[in-house]
Amino acid sequence: MGAGPWFGLLGPLEVRIQGQPVPVRAGKHRALLAALSLRAGRVVSIGELVAFLWGDSPPARTRGTLQTYVMRLRQLLGDPSLIRTTSDGYRLVVPPEQVDVHRFTATAGRARQAARSGRLAEAADLYAEALGLWRGPALADVPSDSLRDHEVPRLAERLLVAHEEHVDVELALGNHERVIPVLRALTADYPLRERFWAQLMVALYRGSRQAEALEAFRLVDRVLDEQLGVEPGAALRELHQAILVGDPSLAAPVEQVDPDVPDQLPPEVPGFVGRAEAVDRISRLVAPDGARTAVPIVVLTGVPGVGKTALAAHVAHRLRDRFPDGRLYADLRGYAPGPPTPVVEVLTRFLRALGVPPEQIPVDPDEQSTLFRSLLAGRRMLLVLDNAAAPDQVRPLLPGAASCPVLVTSRDDLRGLIAVDGARRVDLDVLSPAESLALLGRSGQAAEELARRCGHLPLALDVASASLGGGSVARYLERLGDRDPLHLALDALTPAARRLFGLLSVVPGPDFTPEAAARVADVPVAAAALLLDQLAGARLVRGVAGRYSFHDSLARFAASVAEDAEAARTRLLEFYVRAVDHCAELLYPDLMRLPSAPAGQARLAGVETAAQARAWLDAERANLAAAIRAAAEHGPAAVSWRLADGLRGYLWSGKHVTEWLLTAQYGMDAAHEQRDVAGEAAMHQNLGTLHWRLGDFAESIEHYTRAVELHRVSGDLESEAGVRGNLGVVRLEAGDLASARNDLETCLALRREAGGPRSGETAVLTGLGVLAVETGELAEAADLLGEALAISVEHGLRAGEITALTLLGVVAQQAGEPQRALAHLADALRLATEAGFREAAARALEATASVRLDLGEHAEALDLADRALAELREGGDQRITTNVLVVMASANRGLGSLAVADEQFQQALTKAGRIGYPPGEARALVGLAGVRRLLGEHAEARALAEQAVALTVRLGLRPAERAARVELAAVHRAAGDDLAAAAELDRADRLLEPPGS
Repeated sequence: MGAGPWFGLLGPLEVRIQGQPVPVRAGKHRALLAALSLRAGRVVSIGELVAFLWGDSPPARTRGTLQTYVMRLRQLLGDPSLIRTTSDGYRLVVPPEQVDVHRFTATAGRARQAARSGRLAEAADLYAEALGLWRGPALADVPSDSLRDHEVPRLAERLLVAHEEHVDVELALGNHERVIPVLRALTADYPLRERFWAQLMVALYRGSRQAEALEAFRLVDRVLDEQLGVEPGAALRELHQAILVGDPSLAAPVEQVDPDVPDQLPPEVPGFVGRAEAVDRISRLVAPDGARTAVPIVVLTGVPGVGKTALAAHVAHRLRDRFPDGRLYADLRGYAPGPPTPVVEVLTRFLRALGVPPEQIPVDPDEQSTLFRSLLAGRRMLLVLDNAAAPDQVRPLLPGAASCPVLVTSRDDLRGLIAVDGARRVDLDVLSPAESLALLGRSGQAAEELARRCGHLPLALDVASASLGGGSVARYLERLGDRDPLHLALDALTPAARRLFGLLSVVPGPDFTPEAAARVADVPVAAAALLLDQLAGARLVRGVAGRYSFHDSLARFAASVAEDAEAARTRLLEFYVRAVDHCAELLYPDLMRLPSAPAGQARLAGVETAAQARAWLDAERANLAAAIRAAAEHGPAAVSWRLADGLRGYLWSGKHVTEWLLTAQYGMDAAHEQRDVAGEAAMHQNLGTLHWRLGDFAESIEHYTRAVELHRVSGDLESEAGVRGNLGVVRLEAGDLASARNDLETCLALRREAGGPRSGETAVLTGLGVLAVETGELAEAADLLGEALAISVEHGLRAGEITALTLLGVVAQQAGEPQRALAHLADALRLATEAGFREAAARALEATASVRLDLGEHAEALDLADRALAELREGGDQRITTNVLVVMASANRGLGSLAVADEQFQQALTKAGRIGYPPGEARALVGLAGVRRLLGEHAEARALAEQAVALTVRLGLRPAERAARVELAAVHRAAGDDLAAAAELDRADRLLEPPGS
């Protein structure tokens, strides 16, 4: 828990301050603290608090009584600043991870991600850590009916889901004996939760306790009958049958995956049968062969529903040991009702899987392909490209190494790949009669007739098998009549499930959740979840870990029976817009965006914190990208630019530059076509920010300038001011100080003219402060940054507070006050670490290291720089990386490691030049000159120092110019020219005077 405050709600209320328990005895105080803790870091309105404390019977003096409770709670906590008063309510000022509810959610989310990535042991530990936070029923002693009604069911469901997922991971690790007692307890506590019974049956069966597994089924059958009057669901019945016949697939736990080896293969289809000849042929064609020089490409073709994807997955799993460097998979969605997956998205996913940091992934598709091929050189990997409709979808994804075969599935023969790229085609026919019967699990004439009626297609047979259940095949055939199995399965559903099935065809992305399905059908989420269970039981959708998807043939069938699809599509897209707005508000409340959509059903279940918002966006990223494409191409067009605008902050922070460029361009094209001035301005702003992030300052300035013009045309002063501020910062970083000052001062004037909140001034004041630092106006810099800090603290702007503190540390350093600088930087680092802002932490560490260098503490500076680089290891602002390299090189120079220092200064110089970062270039040139001087290379040192002087004079960077002149003086002195050295020092000293004096 650490030494900070800790608030526990998962059980009786628990409060610890500095590790010591703080009893909260009064019931109203417990309810108030629980309400604030559930939304730690966010404002809880007066109205909500009144409802939580008094329900429908508030006292006469509600506000006064509430203020008294807050005052007493502050006294109990011993730190009044922990509860901050705002104009709307109160806010508990602690990071969410210091509240057990939020830590549980975040830790379970990390466990889920580890499990999906194949890091099963790590996932098991994280689930155990998350579940260990529960000390009893949530809010056990909090006397608030309203809180319990709103929060306890939601928290209880999260607990049960975490238990289910934890058990799944333990079973996959082969720890069936360990989970049996856990599952005994869970089935006793939650006897109607069929998933726990299924897991218990599997665990018992794997422990060679088949009889006990069957007894567990009999017990749950009796419980469900007695309490609900129903029989076990289809999944439990199928599991019972598998245990009866000793299905070998139940005995083998999932193989653990090396976390460093990508394995993106979809799971094998349960009950895969036949295809022996095709399996052998494909295996021979893709098996590694040292004599090959060309990339083996196999195109698996066949009609829809013939089982191409299942066969490809089966072969890939069968051959996994032959490809120890990994298995990559992508669904190209060439035949889906929505848009196909863009090649750049596939390449981006592949490059990430291969360990490329997001920020180092090129935006250009050709550069992505080149990097992809170079990374695969010398590796033994298998690529599976599913549902390719044309050779152009495949060619950019082909490796250059013969040791990396490619297995492609398609409904077409892709003759271009065969003729030009040497692909080999394998035609997949329907199942044989014997294989069809094996898939049905039935025999006899009626079963043979059913197989024939299904066309011996695995998809149709699977749907028919689900409809058949344990019933008579003959009676099923009677019901079937002259219809096909898909129509019969559809007719067997309830009207609500039939309606949902058709409407789900409007989903543009690869999958969907119960919440998305609820919006499509305009029903409650709980009802949608039950309907999805019906559809999954009928094999009309596939469900994995709470997410559902269609076979593309079923998606097209659904589209053919959909009623009022356009209204459903609009509801779904509007839901995405509201959901993204909600997440953006949690993650980046101060980021300028288009006005939010009407509230409607904006609140997302289970998305109450920034961490939960990020997790939701991570899970839905592919769906949101598809929604943007679909809206741009088919309307409503505004959805495309609204979603692209709402995702800007998320894509920035996650460094998803490829998706960012694609979505912004789709939004731009749509806004331009519709002549929507606000939308076009927002997309120019979006692209300006993207190119700023990429270090392409010229492109960024062009887009920002166009956004300013459009906002001016529309009369939107506030938006014009915001973009002018960004434009000023970009010009500042590009070294155009005069234009930067004009933009920033204009921005400040526009903001004040528009009368917006002062919180919007922090970035501008900070930019002007940086400008003053660069020009040596330290007193003005301190005033500007102090004002930015005060506004940030007042409005709870953590990022602004961290930035201002860091820059005040830099000002104090340049003013010759190292201890004051270290104090500011320590505060900045603490806040950045608490908030999880890794780039901000790296910047504070780099600045601290620079102060340590001034104090002659080279080893300490090197350690701090190493820590800063570690914060940037997964990709970060390249300007910060440049500055860190300069500090590391300077520390190594001070420690006498001149060769290392020389190499690091060279790296910094190259990086600064590539991204267009003149201040970084100047610092690297000065450092490199110093190394060459110490090596006795005086001519080279002088040339480098003079280059630094010329650059800093041109840009007006007075402190950097002074450092360059001091180094040039040292070079002159080392070369024996004391007169030239004295002249340079005199020029350097004059730079200490205020500008213009």
